Amino acid sequence: MAGRVQGKVAFITGAGRGQGRAHAVRLAGEGADVVALDIGAPLPDIRYQQPTREDLEETVRQVEALDRRIVPVYADVRDLDGMRSQVDAAVAELGGLDVVVANAGICTPTAWDSVTPEQFQNTLDINVTGVWNTVMVGAPHLVARGGGSVIITSSAAGLKVQPFMVHYTTSKFAVRGMAKAFATELARHNVRVNSVHPTGVATPMGTGDMQEVLGEAMATDQRLGAMFMNMLPVDTTQPEDVADAVLFLASDESRFVTAHELAVDAGVTQM
Repeated sequence: MAGRVQGKVAFITGAGRGQGRAHAVRLAGEGADVVALDIGAPLPDIRYQQPTREDLEETVRQVEALDRRIVPVYADVRDLDGMRSQVDAAVAELGGLDVVVANAGICTPTAWDSVTPEQFQNTLDINVTGVWNTVMVGAPHLVARGGGSVIITSSAAGLKVQPFMVHYTTSKFAVRGMAKAFATELARHNVRVNSVHPTGVATPMGTGDMQEVLGEAMATDQRLGAMFMNMLPVDTTQPEDVADAVLFLASDESRFVTAHELAVDAGVTQM
């Protein structure tokens, strides 16, 4: 029985671990080949585990175990030209491109009056400009293919304000709008563009002293802590939960879904 994305090729950023790896493995399990991009090197400001080259090597191993092809790309989403040259070569190797998953991002919880200019800029450079770069690199291949799907990872913070994250919330609202803007102009090429909005997900982003850092920020106004509460009785979700939504948007099952915000958020945006 053919998989739900059998014969498609997907380009995924932040594919070394967390949600990105889950997307790569889920799509490969349903028949897709993968261009897997990750920086595999330290990122600015983050207080959780830094990404490594070994992370992406493990993603490659897991995809190959599913008998699918995968081309690893070590690149920085902030570097448009560097990313384009490597991704173009990888797409040529795999014979085309059908799906773009702009997933790479950072999160650095901080009370509003402690956010530094550098921290704000780094977040926008990776979470917004990096997403724009990803679409600019990937979308021309989808147009050449005659159609496809672009999936942008936003956040519950891109639908409902999350406190102690002015810079992160700003970035996630921005890419939500970016998805709609790209959707309008790419529609004539049969390219769909949607955004995905998870609640908290159990990934390396929650490691290190991230909880302590968030706790310190929340101590400045404890009333706002309730804004992180999910409607469903779960504290967090798994990367595979988000990957299921990405698979739907990547597949032909969603062929008439575009300019849409898909909330995989356990109801947090309604609380």
